[in-house]
Amino acid sequence: MTILEFTAPPLPYYIASGFEPMRPGRKHPNRRSIGVFDLLVVTSGCLYMGEEDRHYDVTAGHALILRPDCHHYPVQPCLEPTEHYWLHFGTTGDWSAAETLPSQPAGEREEKKYFTMETFPMRLPQFIRLPRPAAVYEPLRQLTELEPESHRSWARWKLQLTFQSVLEQLSGALEAQAAVPGAKVAERAASYLRAHYREAVTAPMLGEALNFHPVYIARCMQQEFGCSPFEYLMHYRLEQAKLKLLQTDLSIARIAEEVGFNQPAYFTSCFTKQEGVTPRMYRKRFSHE
Repeated sequence: MTILEFTAPPLPYYIASGFEPMRPGRKHPNRRSIGVFDLLVVTSGCLYMGEEDRHYDVTAGHALILRPDCHHYPVQPCLEPTEHYWLHFGTTGDWSAAETLPSQPAGEREEKKYFTMETFPMRLPQFIRLPRPAAVYEPLRQLTELEPESHRSWARWKLQLTFQSVLEQLSGALEAQAAVPGAKVAERAASYLRAHYREAVTAPMLGEALNFHPVYIARCMQQEFGCSPFEYLMHYRLEQAKLKLLQTDLSIARIAEEVGFNQPAYFTSCFTKQEGVTPRMYRKRFSHE
């Protein structure tokens, strides 16, 4: 499977869309390097498409994204009545194509940088069978209905928001197909730890919440995040502490308590070990005096 990866922001932007019923014998246009992405989502029948040396039978419930820098063409005419949504979109940011999902090396976790714009990868499948086609058909239908109003500023804003829900569904379809059981367990564990970071979480508590043995959870998190559950929890608690140091005037002891530390001295020790400065020095670095 080819995966298209966009670096966002900037987000891919909506250009135009429509719904196209095609009688048997009709073909999709033959185009070369049109400069925009062309999303095709078939609701009935089949489109027989080619892009460079690859051929795709895009049947009902499938989505195909044709690249802006390639030659795409009909392999053969429709053999039956065929209906599909089409959507053109572009990006001013970086994008790339790969045959597999890029993996993040174990132990490598990006540090959050406050007061700066952070980018993130948006990954879309070039060709996929949609697990929930109706969830993609509906926003595409809304876009088609809004298109006649696209000259109005309020409509352009709504078009972009609705288009982003289409991207979310496509990205979710890719994640559902690519996900492995261990990764799902690790993600569930991370979500639990984030939701309960203020509490005295124990390995048995985590195991009971996820209905897996704590040793298996630890193994999954090590593979996915490169750390144990409690190393992950410690890191998240300290990140929350950094936010409170910057955004509140709470005392160090109160912040320690609010992010799950029973002893302010232990909090200061852990914070200094991770950041290289004490909590008080970290706060002073950003204070205006």
